[in-house]
Order: sequence, then structure tokens, then C-alpha cells
Amino acid sequence: QVRLAESGGGLVQAGGSLRLSCAASGRTVSSYCTGWFRQAPGKEREFLAAISWGGGSIYYADSVKGRFTISRDNGKNTVILQMNSLKPEDTAVYSCAAKYGYCSSARTVYGYWGQGTQVTVSS
Repeated sequence: QVRLAESGGGLVQAGGSLRLSCAASGRTVSSYCTGWFRQAPGKEREFLAAISWGGGSIYYADSVKGRFTISRDNGKNTVILQMNSLKPEDTAVYSCAAKYGYCSSARTVYGYWGQGTQVTVSS
């Protein structure tokens, strides 16, 4: 059982930056992949980025490539999503998720989810 908790959301102006954290607790000794997703009102949950346990494999959605950076610190059981050049269309609830084994962009294969943190980008 992996428990996840996001932090770092908030209100930012367009062009600004935010740094989201995903802290894991519980059964974190096994290798697992951590992904970030977001869901805007009226839209489906969207994959953003994922990072393998060792950090050697990283994946990004085209919509955020070049603007968002995912990283992890296994010593602190934390995964970071650094978001730069934010746009109003980035406004959503951002959630981290975990799955054992290889990373995937498919939200349905992630078995563990945090509660989410709101990100609002004003124009």
C-alpha cells in the first residue's frame, strides 16, 4: 500500500511557475513508477509526466514537454513536478499516482492516487 499526498498548488499568473510535490508513505520499499495527471472541469483526466523508480526513464505528454520537469528524490520519497511558463489552460486539479513496475501514460493502470491539489493560472 502506497499513500500519496500532493502539495504546492495555488494561484499564479500566466507565465509564472509552480513546484508541485508528491510525498509517498507506506510500502515504498518496492520499486514503483510515479506519474502526474490533471483534470480540468468538464474534461477527462490527462497524463502529464511519469518517472521510474530509479529516475532513468522519464515520459512527458506533448502538451507539457519543454515546460514541465519531473524529478524524484527517493531518499525523501518525493516526486517533484516543476511547472514553468504556465498558461490559463493549465488550470486544473493536479494529482500524483503510483504503480508498481514500468511507467505508463494510461491512468487506469495506476493503483494509488493522491487527493489532488488545485492549480489556477490567471490571465
